[in-house]
Formats: sequence, C-alpha cells, structure tokens
Amino acid sequence: MFTFLLVRLGQAVITLLGVTFLSFLIIKMAPGDYLDQLRLNPQISPETIETLKKQYGLDKPVMVQYIKWLKSAVMFDLGYSFQYHAPVIKLIKERVGNTLLLTLTSAVLSWFLAVLLGLLAGFKEGTFTDKLIKAYAYTFMSFPSFFLAFLLLLIASKTGALPVGGMRSAGFESMTTFEKLLDIAKHMVVPVLTLTLVSTAGMLRLVRSSVIEVLHSPITTFLRAKGVPQRVIVKHVLKNAMNPFTTLIGYEIAGLLSGAALIEIIVGWPGLGLLMLDAVLSQDLFLVMGGLYIGTIMLLLGNLIADILLALIDPRIREREIIGR
Repeated sequence: MFTFLLVRLGQAVITLLGVTFLSFLIIKMAPGDYLDQLRLNPQISPETIETLKKQYGLDKPVMVQYIKWLKSAVMFDLGYSFQYHAPVIKLIKERVGNTLLLTLTSAVLSWFLAVLLGLLAGFKEGTFTDKLIKAYAYTFMSFPSFFLAFLLLLIASKTGALPVGGMRSAGFESMTTFEKLLDIAKHMVVPVLTLTLVSTAGMLRLVRSSVIEVLHSPITTFLRAKGVPQRVIVKHVLKNAMNPFTTLIGYEIAGLLSGAALIEIIVGWPGLGLLMLDAVLSQDLFLVMGGLYIGTIMLLLGNLIADILLALIDPRIREREIIGR
C-alpha cells in the first residue's frame, strides 16, 4: 500500500504540473491581458503600466513567468488580483465558504437519496417502484442543470415563496441570528434543489445497476439457497455494490469547489463561480490560475481518497497491490 501511495502521489505531481503549465500557456496565448485594459484609461500613464509589468514579472518570457508563479504557488502564495486589488488566496478564502455551503449540502443529500433510491430500485427490479424511480432518473438526467435552475427561479418569483437571487436579503445585518440562518436557508433552496435533483438522478442509476449485478451474482444465489437472513444479504449487496460508487468520490470532492459554478452564476450566489467568471472576463491572470490550481489539487486529492477507499473496501484490490509489490 505504501508503494501504491508513492506512485499515486508521483502521478498527482506530474498531473498538477501539466495542468497548470498548459493553463498558464493558454491564458498567455489569449490576445491582450488585464494591463491592456488599463491602457484605455487616459488617467493611467504608459510608465505606470510598464512599472506594473515589471513588478509582476509580466515582461519576462512565458516559461520564466510560469516558474516564478509555480514557486510561489507551492507555498500557496497565489499572487495578486489586478481586478480586486487583493491577494488571490484571500479572495478565494472569502468565497470558498459560500460555495462549500451549497455543494456540501447538495452532496450529502444526493448521496443519501442516491443510495436509498438505488437500493430500493435494485431490490424491486421490474416493479412499479423501480419504473417510477427510473422515470425520475431519466427525466432529471436529461434536464440541463441551468434550465432547471431558471425554471425553479421562475416558480419562486411567481409564487413569492422563496427569495430570488443572492445569498442574503435586504436588512440582513439587523436580523437576529435565527432570522439570518433562516434567510440564508431560503436563498439556498433553489441552488441546492437544482444540484441535488440532477446529481441524484445520475448516481442512483449507478447504484441500481450495481445492486442488480450483485443480486444476480452466484455468491448471492448461494447465500439465498443456504437460507441466509435477508439483512445479511442486504449488507453483502450494499458492501459490494458500493465499489463503482466509491470511484465517484474523486469527482465529488473536486466538484465541491467547481461543480456549482454555473448554478452560482445563474442565481447570483456569491461563491467561487462568480469570482472565476469575473476573473476570466477581465483576464485576471493570477486569479484564474489560483482557481485552477486549487481545483486541480481538489480533484487529485479526491482521486487519491477514492483509490484508498476502494483498496480498503475491496479485498481483491488489496491482493492485487500485494502481488504488484
């Protein structure tokens, strides 16, 4: 297992270097930069712009700029945002809590519902219950998340039952603690519901197919023939059906920061999605790279956790690792 972890860490480092270098190169290849926008301001002299270029090393070759950025990024010094006039890491810290509030809530709900509905559909294969659950899955898998968000916003605005857009209502600062929590919870309904409905639909189909596969396996047939109690069979099915599901953990962890970006933009939620959109539109180099850097680390960390969990859950994977060594 130790050798396995070392290999995975080595692959993660190579992937991180490749992703960040290609991203940096693509951004630099795009025509213009943030400082070019400053040239349109007659109050800013060309000398000031040249000073800024030298200050941030933007007058150096691309490779030199990347190496300088990478040295700082290793220590999580992600540079300075031109647009917001603040350190990138500070801007990310200010917004990351808002994004995690949405994504963690929807992730917990999605996983709970996906496992529950997937198990129910798998054990009730071919019944009306199974068909009903599959209809839900097919419907919301084919629903674009942005369209669903617009639809829910329309319903909220027409009924007036929920606030539309943003994270807080007017007069938020004068509310009591309970009223503040309730206000944020109301603003969360539309984005969390959108993320949960779409995410659950895809995951429950995976759980259902895994459950059906395990139920039709020879070992499950043998356990039933031996008269093993149903609760033991359910435990066996649940443990073995979770293997494919566990591989999604890597994408789920990465999605904690980036998965809600489009929904945040649509509903006006002040998270990383809006921050990165502004950064891309204004060609704020260091802010864009900071977001990509953190997102890539989350994806690699998630994949590593998924690999470790699979090795712990499935004895066959542990045996392959021992034989491999």
